[in-house]
Amino acid sequence: MRAFKLYAIKDGTVIDHIPEGKGLKIIHLLGLDRGCNNIVTLGMCFNSKRYGKKDVVKIEKRELTNEEVNKIAVIAQTATLSIIRNYKIVKKHQVNIPDVLEKIICCPNSNCVTNHEPVKTKFLITKKKPIQLNCYFCERAFGLEEVTIH
Repeated sequence: MRAFKLYAIKDGTVIDHIPEGKGLKIIHLLGLDRGCNNIVTLGMCFNSKRYGKKDVVKIEKRELTNEEVNKIAVIAQTATLSIIRNYKIVKKHQVNIPDVLEKIICCPNSNCVTNHEPVKTKFLITKKKPIQLNCYFCERAFGLEEVTIH
Protein backbone atom coordinates (compact mmCIF):
# COMPACT_ATOMS: atom_id res chain seq x y z
CA MET A 1 0.00 0.00 0.00
CA ARG A 2 1.38 3.39 -0.99
CA ALA A 3 1.14 6.41 1.28
CA PHE A 4 -0.09 9.66 -0.23
CA LYS A 5 0.20 13.14 1.17
CA LEU A 6 -1.81 16.21 0.39
CA TYR A 7 0.33 19.19 -0.55
CA ALA A 8 0.43 22.31 1.61
CA ILE A 9 -1.73 25.25 0.62
CA LYS A 10 -0.65 28.88 0.92
CA ASP A 11 -4.03 30.33 1.93
CA GLY A 12 -7.41 28.75 2.59
CA THR A 13 -9.20 26.22 4.76
CA VAL A 14 -8.40 22.63 5.68
CA ILE A 15 -11.23 20.43 6.96
CA ASP A 16 -9.65 17.46 8.73
CA HIS A 17 -10.95 14.50 10.74
CA ILE A 18 -14.00 14.11 8.51
CA PRO A 19 -15.61 10.69 9.09
CA GLU A 20 -14.58 8.27 6.36
CA GLY A 21 -16.71 8.62 3.23
CA LYS A 22 -18.19 12.04 4.08
CA GLY A 23 -15.60 14.25 2.39
CA LEU A 24 -17.38 14.18 -0.95
CA LYS A 25 -20.69 15.01 0.76
CA ILE A 26 -19.07 18.07 2.35
CA ILE A 27 -17.77 19.20 -1.04
CA HIS A 28 -21.29 18.87 -2.45
CA LEU A 29 -22.96 20.63 0.52
CA LEU A 30 -20.60 23.58 0.23
CA GLY A 31 -21.21 23.79 -3.53
CA LEU A 32 -17.54 23.24 -4.26
CA ASP A 33 -18.43 20.82 -7.04
CA ARG A 34 -20.33 23.49 -9.00
CA GLY A 35 -18.42 26.17 -10.86
CA CYS A 36 -15.89 26.79 -8.11
CA ASN A 37 -13.09 29.31 -8.57
CA ASN A 38 -11.01 27.68 -5.86
CA ILE A 39 -8.83 24.60 -6.06
CA VAL A 40 -10.37 21.85 -3.91
CA THR A 41 -8.44 18.77 -2.86
CA LEU A 42 -10.14 15.68 -1.42
CA GLY A 43 -8.23 12.99 0.42
CA MET A 44 -10.18 9.88 1.35
CA CYS A 45 -9.56 6.95 3.68
CA PHE A 46 -6.45 8.32 5.36
CA ASN A 47 -5.30 6.45 8.47
CA SER A 48 -6.24 8.20 11.69
CA LYS A 49 -5.06 7.25 15.17
CA ARG A 50 -8.22 8.67 16.71
CA TYR A 51 -10.88 7.50 14.23
CA GLY A 52 -9.37 4.63 12.26
CA LYS A 53 -10.01 6.24 8.86
CA LYS A 54 -10.78 9.82 7.89
CA ASP A 55 -11.25 12.14 4.92
CA VAL A 56 -9.61 15.55 4.41
CA VAL A 57 -10.78 18.49 2.26
CA LYS A 58 -8.55 21.46 1.37
CA ILE A 59 -10.02 24.60 -0.14
CA GLU A 60 -7.52 27.08 -1.50
CA LYS A 61 -8.00 30.85 -1.19
CA ARG A 62 -11.26 30.58 0.76
CA GLU A 63 -12.38 30.77 4.37
CA LEU A 64 -15.76 29.32 5.28
CA THR A 65 -18.75 31.27 6.56
CA ASN A 66 -20.43 30.40 9.87
CA GLU A 67 -23.37 28.91 7.95
CA GLU A 68 -21.00 26.65 6.01
CA VAL A 69 -19.25 25.56 9.21
CA ASN A 70 -22.66 24.71 10.72
CA LYS A 71 -23.47 22.54 7.70
CA ILE A 72 -20.23 20.65 8.24
CA ALA A 73 -20.98 20.24 11.96
CA VAL A 74 -24.30 18.57 11.18
CA ILE A 75 -22.77 15.79 9.08
CA ALA A 76 -19.21 15.62 10.44
CA GLN A 77 -19.17 16.31 14.17
CA THR A 78 -15.55 15.17 14.52
CA ALA A 79 -14.22 17.58 11.87
CA THR A 80 -11.61 20.20 12.64
CA LEU A 81 -11.09 23.39 10.65
CA SER A 82 -7.75 25.04 10.10
CA ILE A 83 -7.42 28.48 8.56
CA ILE A 84 -4.18 28.73 6.61
CA ARG A 85 -2.44 32.00 5.78
CA ASN A 86 0.97 32.09 4.11
CA TYR A 87 1.40 28.32 4.66
CA LYS A 88 0.83 28.62 8.43
CA ILE A 89 -2.13 27.58 10.58
CA VAL A 90 -3.47 30.81 12.10
CA LYS A 91 -6.63 29.32 13.60
CA LYS A 92 -7.70 25.77 14.36
CA HIS A 93 -10.85 24.51 16.03
CA GLN A 94 -13.25 21.60 16.13
CA VAL A 95 -16.68 22.18 14.65
CA ASN A 96 -19.57 22.38 17.09
CA ILE A 97 -23.25 21.99 16.43
CA PRO A 98 -25.00 25.18 17.49
CA ASP A 99 -28.17 25.04 19.59
CA VAL A 100 -30.19 26.48 16.69
CA LEU A 101 -29.83 25.79 12.96
CA GLU A 102 -31.34 28.33 10.60
CA LYS A 103 -31.64 28.03 6.79
CA ILE A 104 -29.63 24.78 6.76
CA ILE A 105 -32.16 21.96 7.01
CA CYS A 106 -35.43 21.34 5.17
CA CYS A 107 -38.32 20.16 7.33
CA PRO A 108 -39.46 16.68 6.29
CA ASN A 109 -43.01 17.38 7.52
CA SER A 110 -44.91 18.08 4.28
CA ASN A 111 -47.50 20.08 6.26
CA CYS A 112 -44.92 22.42 7.82
CA VAL A 113 -45.34 26.08 6.88
CA THR A 114 -41.70 26.17 5.72
CA ASN A 115 -42.66 23.89 2.83
CA HIS A 116 -45.50 26.17 1.67
CA GLU A 117 -44.44 29.73 2.50
CA PRO A 118 -41.19 31.63 1.94
CA VAL A 119 -40.12 31.11 5.56
CA LYS A 120 -36.53 30.41 6.60
CA THR A 121 -36.29 27.07 8.36
CA LYS A 122 -35.28 26.95 12.00
CA PHE A 123 -34.46 23.87 14.06
CA LEU A 124 -33.66 23.57 17.73
CA ILE A 125 -31.07 20.96 18.64
CA THR A 126 -32.50 18.97 21.53
CA LYS A 127 -29.82 16.27 21.58
CA LYS A 128 -26.32 16.29 20.06
CA LYS A 129 -25.37 12.59 20.13
CA PRO A 130 -27.14 11.30 18.18
CA ILE A 131 -28.51 14.52 16.74
CA GLN A 132 -32.17 15.17 17.52
CA LEU A 133 -33.82 18.21 15.92
CA ASN A 134 -37.12 19.98 16.59
CA CYS A 135 -38.68 22.16 13.90
CA TYR A 136 -39.40 25.56 15.38
CA PHE A 137 -42.54 25.98 13.26
CA CYS A 138 -44.33 22.61 13.28
CA GLU A 139 -42.68 21.48 16.54
CA ARG A 140 -42.05 17.95 15.25
CA ALA A 141 -38.92 16.05 16.27
CA PHE A 142 -36.60 14.45 13.73
CA GLY A 143 -33.40 12.48 13.66
CA LEU A 144 -30.59 13.52 11.32
CA GLU A 145 -31.36 10.67 8.93
CA GLU A 146 -34.86 12.09 8.34
CA VAL A 147 -33.88 15.60 7.22
CA THR A 148 -32.32 17.07 4.09
CA ILE A 149 -29.47 19.53 4.39
CA HIS A 150 -29.43 22.29 1.77
